[in-house]
This record gives sequence, structure tokens and C-alpha cells, in this order.
Amino acid sequence: MAAALEVAADRIEHASVLDKPADVLAGLVRRLIPHGPVEDLASGSPLGHPAHPILVAVPIGSWVSANLLDLTGGDARTTRRLVGLGILTAVPAAAAGASDWATTSGAERRIGLVHAALNWTALGLYSASWVARGRGRRVKGALLALAGTGVVSASGWLGGHLSYALGVGVDTTAFQSLPRDWTDVAAESDVAADKLVLADAGGIPVLLVRAGDRITAMADRCTHRGGPLNEGEIRDGCVVCPWHQSEFALADGSLVHGPATRPQPTAEVRVVGGRVQLRRADEPRSLRADSVGP
Repeated sequence: MAAALEVAADRIEHASVLDKPADVLAGLVRRLIPHGPVEDLASGSPLGHPAHPILVAVPIGSWVSANLLDLTGGDARTTRRLVGLGILTAVPAAAAGASDWATTSGAERRIGLVHAALNWTALGLYSASWVARGRGRRVKGALLALAGTGVVSASGWLGGHLSYALGVGVDTTAFQSLPRDWTDVAAESDVAADKLVLADAGGIPVLLVRAGDRITAMADRCTHRGGPLNEGEIRDGCVVCPWHQSEFALADGSLVHGPATRPQPTAEVRVVGGRVQLRRADEPRSLRADSVGP
């Protein structure tokens, strides 16, 4: 089964016919969810990780509970209410997912489009189930809900593929580990005020910037989608990612505005003999023990 599912996912990833409708839809999403507080909320920036995985738990839980009541002869009114709750809570879940999806491209965007199409199909089935139940046709409503659960399951597999196989929503610096020992990366004179400097620290790209009277260093690869921060700009004490406009504080790499949900990893910095040296600021987590390059 796993091999068959991977083949199906691979075909979707290479289905370039999906690009045009996906691009049109992504443009519409960007207009409906503009950059700023609305996008921050939809992306989950205040939470520290994407909001979509949290929000989908409510509609899925409601619909599966309705399925169980159908199968066990539970109260019809309660079952219909559960279906309705799933329909209502699916809307914010879909908005959060759309916000995440709009900043993807290529294979990830194609998979995401099919994932969304399946979700909307399931929503249509559950809506029809809710209407049928309201007309006293519980068996029909139960069958429609069961079909919806099947579609949601297929969509859920694609959602897992997006996260666990393609890394959408994962901190792109998760497997980077800066050097344990002090490492020479640049001349102090090269790090001027209001200048973003790209340096190499043991194969890991780092961003150097002068914040006030000190030099700070953070991962150059944006935690959101891997954008090169050194190609961005400095704005109000932040570095702005050139790809999706996430903002990180120069002083400590903390997240100021999304769509990113994770802060930029930072390093300890010192200046010795006119040379900038850095080392990682803390012990690496177990999966970061073996560092990887850009």
C-alpha cells in the first residue's frame, strides 16, 4: 500500500497541468489573506507553529464522532449537530491551510491543490449529509458522511505527505547545526551598519549584521521556506525575508511578523583581532547533532 500511495503522490507532484489553476488560486488567496496581522493569525505565527494542523482536529473529530453515532444508533439530533459543528469549524481550518499553501511552489503546490480539492469535496458531502438529516433521511445522511470520511482520509494522507515527506511547515533550519567551537567567519570591518553580510560557518550560511554597537549572527536561511535573508532588507530593526516578507528582529532573531512561525536560530558572537567569530548558542537537539549545509 505504501508503495502505491507514493506512486500516486509522485504523479501529482509531476502534474504540471495543475500549475496554472494553482497559481490563479494562490493569487486569490493572497488577496483574501493579505500580509500582516491577518496572515500572521492564519499562519499561526503567534503560536510558534502552523495553525492548520491544530484547527483540522475539530472538524475531523466532529465528523468521526458523527460516524460512530450513526453506526451505534446514537441520538439523531446530536449526530446532526456534530456534522454541523464540523462544517462550521472546517472554514477557519481551510483558511489557515490556504494561507500556508499560497507560499508554496512546484510539487508542494500541486500536492496542496489536490489536498484542498479533496477537503472541499468532503465538505460538500458533509453539507449534503447535514441537509439530508434535517429532512429526516438519516440513512442517506450517514452514507454521505461516511463517504466524506473516506475523502477526508485520502486528503489527510496528502497533508501528511506535505509535512513529513516534503517538509512544508517544518523549520527549514531544523537540521542545521552551527559549529560548537569558535569559528572565524568574517572581518569586523566588513560588517557595517545597515548591511546584511553573508558568511559561512562550517558549511552553514549565516547572516551577520551590526545591531547598535554589537554584531549579531543568525541562520541565513529563513525558517519559513528557506529564503536567503542576506538578499532581504533591514526595516525597523528587523531583517525582512525577500521571498514572503517574514520579519525577524536583528537583535535576537525573534519572529516579529509571519508567515514564518519559528524564530531564526542565532549564534554567540565575539570579535578577536578584528575578526568576527561565532559558535552555536546552545546544545543541539538530537536530530541536529550532525549538521548539514545550505
